[in-house]
Amino acid sequence: MKIRKNDNVLVIAGKDKGKKGKVHSVYLKKERVLVEGINLIKKHARVIQGATQGGIIEQEKPIHVSNVMLVCSRCNQPTRVAFRFLEGGKKVRVCRHCHEVTD
Repeated sequence: MKIRKNDNVLVIAGKDKGKKGKVHSVYLKKERVLVEGINLIKKHARVIQGATQGGIIEQEKPIHVSNVMLVCSRCNQPTRVAFRFLEGGKKVRVCRHCHEVTD
């Protein structure tokens, strides 16, 4: 997967289109990412005696990886990701605009 934890991403589709956020976690099998402050839903929670408070809680839900785009840390633009092999044989991600290694 081209998106990893702690990457800055831009949402390119859905109700939060145009917002930026940081990837909190990645779900490889479902091809989804959890982005801080994106795709918030309201959940009704019941009171559990002594443990939690009831009411309406806002939660972040995972968004499909095809709806986000990596933001390059150097040129600060949303970009597609290319892969390149370094001399030691290590595979790294590269920005398509500025050709900077993002790993």
